[in-house]
Amino acid sequence: ALKLRAGDKHCLITRSKCFLKLGDTENSLKDAEASLQIDKTFPEGLYQKAETLYTMGDFEFALVFYHRGRRLRPDLHKFQLGINKAEEAIINCLGNPSAVKLENTEELCFVSRQAERRKENQQQQQQNKPTKDQKRTKKQSPKTEQQLLGELYADKAYLEKLLKDEDLMQSSTRQGIKVVDLVLDGISYLNHRRDFWQQQKPMYARVYERKLLRQGRTQDKKRKLSDIGRSIAKDMEGIELCLARGSAEESCRKAERMLRKIQGWTEEEVPNKNELIGNLYSSIGNAHLAMGQMEAALHSHKMDLDFARKNALTDAVSRALDNIGHVYARLGRFQQAINAWEEKIPLAQSSLEKAWLFHEIGRCYLELDKAEVAQDYGQKSLQSADEEGDVEWQLHATVLVAQAQVKLKDYRSAIMNFERALEKAKLVPSEAAQNGIIA
Repeated sequence: ALKLRAGDKHCLITRSKCFLKLGDTENSLKDAEASLQIDKTFPEGLYQKAETLYTMGDFEFALVFYHRGRRLRPDLHKFQLGINKAEEAIINCLGNPSAVKLENTEELCFVSRQAERRKENQQQQQQNKPTKDQKRTKKQSPKTEQQLLGELYADKAYLEKLLKDEDLMQSSTRQGIKVVDLVLDGISYLNHRRDFWQQQKPMYARVYERKLLRQGRTQDKKRKLSDIGRSIAKDMEGIELCLARGSAEESCRKAERMLRKIQGWTEEEVPNKNELIGNLYSSIGNAHLAMGQMEAALHSHKMDLDFARKNALTDAVSRALDNIGHVYARLGRFQQAINAWEEKIPLAQSSLEKAWLFHEIGRCYLELDKAEVAQDYGQKSLQSADEEGDVEWQLHATVLVAQAQVKLKDYRSAIMNFERALEKAKLVPSEAAQNGIIA
């Protein structure tokens, strides 16, 4: 496919996913970065790069790209899930940040520890490549390995025992493969898994956690706050996952249960209590919307808006207005949907966000038979989509403009725009859109 259409970003991402499933993180990262060279704000490219970096253990850089994706596409739950797991992995590696004191004694610079470590490893490998025998002797303490490998530790011990059988090691399989090579490959694989798991939750982090248990009341309080934070992050992830999987009722029940729990906590225990309450009202509203309970959804999103305004949370205000507009549009109350979305316009942070926002407002005006205003918003949406280079939203905006022109009886212009939209539909590609435009 890439030979037929060189540099196709969707094809690059699909191949990157395949490389990642094969464990080839280097090629996976190359394809993800290649898709972003074509389109720096390509959401799938940002997500795939973040996923690959996470798998490589570059949790800080993965977090950066999860955040970039979430800013561009706050409607995609997977970016928030990525943020949660990357933050948890960083905390697991570094311990509780509140216990760390930094002193600015000299000039500081920001360098990726992972990149530095890889560079050192490459230099060492070039200077002195270890033989298989040297690899075999590289061991950690049995207790540490047992904790890291778990059930697989017995397999590794068995393979190491086989190495002592010299007669067996000198033999070969029917295919001509030396048994010693098979055993060493197995041990090497288990060592790689051990190192990866240690990076995700290193032993010093585990020792740190045990040390906290032995400390006094002050440390107990800090640990409690940290545990509450992790518990909240895990619960929020569960709520998002349920909704993403189509279990709206379960998502709603979890969110309502968590809301009651958080309302009972103090602001000292949960510093961002009001922000979390707003997030939960938003989640409950989205679950009600998925279940078709429009009035309940509207009530929850309005509660989210109230909390956001009281606490001056700009992103949350934008999110709530967006959701309120969607509910009003589903109810057929188009003027109220327009009012909510027009209030959101100054808060839109990207051209892509503006493209779908102008499109939705224009669609509502079209439903209200205000074709001229609908055409204006369609053209604004198209301009924003052109700035973003997003073909899909160029298609939606062009169709909206054409439909408005039909109502205005400007048939020649409408035909021209439908023809342009048809070309966009072939690029997406969408057979359903092509058939609709032709009709």
